[in-house]
Amino acid sequence: MTLEVRPATGDNWPELEALFGPQGACYGCWCSHFRLEPKLRQAMDREERKALLKAATEAAMPPGLIAFEDGRPVGWVQVTPRSHVPRWNTNRTVSRPLDADDPEDPGLWAISCFFVTSRKRGQGLSHALVKAAVAHAATSGARVVDACPIAHAKHPQSPGLFTGSVAVFEKAGFSVVAERKPGRPLMRKILRPAA
Repeated sequence: MTLEVRPATGDNWPELEALFGPQGACYGCWCSHFRLEPKLRQAMDREERKALLKAATEAAMPPGLIAFEDGRPVGWVQVTPRSHVPRWNTNRTVSRPLDADDPEDPGLWAISCFFVTSRKRGQGLSHALVKAAVAHAATSGARVVDACPIAHAKHPQSPGLFTGSVAVFEKAGFSVVAERKPGRPLMRKILRPAA
């Protein structure tokens, strides 16, 4: 097995589209859950959400990374500045920034969601995606990378793990900095100190 993780760009949009499948990953989300206000997201159909993600892959900053195994797409991680995922920053969310943080700060990044093809779930692919996401954030100017994973899922291959697992982030060197809801900690990895 040869695993490679690459930024999701317009050039590899067909591979991301194939990975997400005709349903658009998690019930037609097309990774819009944290990018759009709920009312706007619900008003859009699956094709409109798909077009939104396609446009993001064509922007200067990729919306995430795609994992390829032997050249075939098998996994996705959304990793961006916090400002690109505004639903992550609202006062009611468990992922909201710490009080001293400005969510518009380009140095504050978020690993906000994952999608792994069903045949590869439970095989450790999320570890490789987190490692690649941290490296990508670091080379893109991040000082801090946050995650808001789930502590326990009913099943290790559950699609409910789209935010990632606490154990995966712990292994990658993230620490809990807040817990606004039991089992959903805000975790953080500091890449470099603030200037």
